[in-house]
Amino acid sequence: MGVIERIGGAAVRTRGAVQPKAIVDLPLDQLIRDDCIAAMRALPDASIDMVFADPPYNLQLGGDLNRPDGSHVDAVTDDWDKFDSFAAYDSFTRAWLAEARRILKPAGTIWVIGSYHNIFRVGTAMQDAGFWILNDIVWRKANPMPNFKGTRFTNAHETLIWASQGEKARYTFNYRSMKTLNDELQMRSDWVLPICGGQERLKRGGHKAHPTQKPEALLYRVLLSCTKPGDVVLDPFFGTGTTGAVARRLGRRWIGIEREPAYCEVALERIAAALPLDESALEIMQSAKSQPRVAFGTLVETGMIAAGSVLTDAKRRWQARVRIDGSLECGTEKGSIHRLGATLQGAPSCNGWTFWHLESEGKLSPIDSVRQTYLLATEP
Repeated sequence: MGVIERIGGAAVRTRGAVQPKAIVDLPLDQLIRDDCIAAMRALPDASIDMVFADPPYNLQLGGDLNRPDGSHVDAVTDDWDKFDSFAAYDSFTRAWLAEARRILKPAGTIWVIGSYHNIFRVGTAMQDAGFWILNDIVWRKANPMPNFKGTRFTNAHETLIWASQGEKARYTFNYRSMKTLNDELQMRSDWVLPICGGQERLKRGGHKAHPTQKPEALLYRVLLSCTKPGDVVLDPFFGTGTTGAVARRLGRRWIGIEREPAYCEVALERIAAALPLDESALEIMQSAKSQPRVAFGTLVETGMIAAGSVLTDAKRRWQARVRIDGSLECGTEKGSIHRLGATLQGAPSCNGWTFWHLESEGKLSPIDSVRQTYLLATEP
């Protein structure tokens, strides 16, 4: 893993192992420091399985934002989010989407996340470019930043657009994994996840390393839903490397593009610390044709119960390994926390939250205690 810096069309490795000056093959698991459009132009046609894009939102913020107590709010005031006009932003959007469409495989898909400032303009550009919208996902933030001025509704969600290469294009959708992740219920298009905070929020000098860092749980769900182990995921607006970190954990290959040196430095450190899951945890349930409830998969997504962890019943009769989609595996048996518990006991049903326990410092605690901790941490 390293960073590739483009200078005058050539590519040289500035960190990591030696890289030839011309990239012949895909720069897998590499960060390219360059303008996103120029960097994508250097990639081969139909070579990428999925694009995840978190482009500038063009927030058009005027002046600083302060809380009622006078303290400053870290907002997006960087030059990379400033455009002279809507026309300039639309031109930029069409240019990077054209390259994304070219490098995507026929069965590849694209995800774009944005706010009300830009997502409708981006959606129009995607349809004009020939993409076929499969879903719009509403990421409802469990703990949004309040509206300090009290002049509008609190902005409590962002929108993700998921699209294929065309109306009849084939694409990957791990339906069974999404259902298992959601406690055997179909995954809906409204996702309740907390914003990035706590230890996950990267900081430099006491300030946010990036103003719009996305939570790993969000990328976990995106990558698990429509990619397979070994698939190549491209993020043309890499920022602090959330996509790369999650891809490494899930056994996917990644390519990042980022032009800001400070973000590149943070991203490389972060991805290096992201431990990939072992092969047994990477096996997922194969497809076969509302809140305050919390799915067991949410605890796995957020890292409160790590994939690969071993759960046991209170009497230690059975041990089950947690898999990346929130399902459990015990010997040859696989299923959700509820279904597997019922199968092992030969019972018609089972409350997995109280049946399965997690051991810590020699003490067993029901996984429901972890769920309650999650609910307290994300309580509005």
